[in-house]
Amino acid sequence: MTDKTPSSVPDAPQAGPAPDAPADRPEASAASGRPEADATAGRPVVQVSPGVYKRLTTGLGGFTMAMGACLLLVLAIYVVTPGSDKEVLPTVDYSSQLWAMRNDAPYTVHAPEGLPATWRPNSSRVHGLDADGKDPVAWHLGFVTPAGEYAALEQSNEKASQYVPRMANSSQPVGTQQVNGATWTKYHRKDKKANSLARTLPDGVSLVVTGTASYAELAVLAGSLKEQAKNGGPTPTATATPAS
Repeated sequence: MTDKTPSSVPDAPQAGPAPDAPADRPEASAASGRPEADATAGRPVVQVSPGVYKRLTTGLGGFTMAMGACLLLVLAIYVVTPGSDKEVLPTVDYSSQLWAMRNDAPYTVHAPEGLPATWRPNSSRVHGLDADGKDPVAWHLGFVTPAGEYAALEQSNEKASQYVPRMANSSQPVGTQQVNGATWTKYHRKDKKANSLARTLPDGVSLVVTGTASYAELAVLAGSLKEQAKNGGPTPTATATPAS
């Protein structure tokens, strides 16, 4: 009888080598710092240099620091740059207003003559010349004084009892002052820091020199006033002196 028992048991099959990873599987970039699982999610991995990575991940903090540094630089430049807190006032030529007042005003006009160049005219206004004699005629002429204060000549044929207090900002005289032999009445308005010298002429025309200037500077302006004859030409001294 033939023995059918196998003489040997065949060996169990040996496990084959593990299959290689797909060649097209992307590897995580060490520089990107993203786990390998991100690549399997279908998102491409871009390799960047460490410097670019740092800039990309710095975020708003770095931007804020840069802006702060720029602002500090601008502030430093502003602080060290010299500046001036003095207001630059215009300088005007009042010759045309003087000519009009000389020839068209219903009274003899007074204007400054011989003032030093440090007196800078900065405003001139005429009122009432086009009213056909129905309204008072007035002329305002303003100056910046050598001391940097303000002084103005105000003159009009308006009733003195109304005009002088309005121009002087006060109806209470505080004394008198002699200027070139003429008596001027002094006024002072403390809250407005206004000093004034006023004089009413025999023809009823009032002259008021007023402003923040001292009485001494107002007296210089008052002493320069001269009667202006009616003629066709402007006074040469009416031309403004350019500011230095």
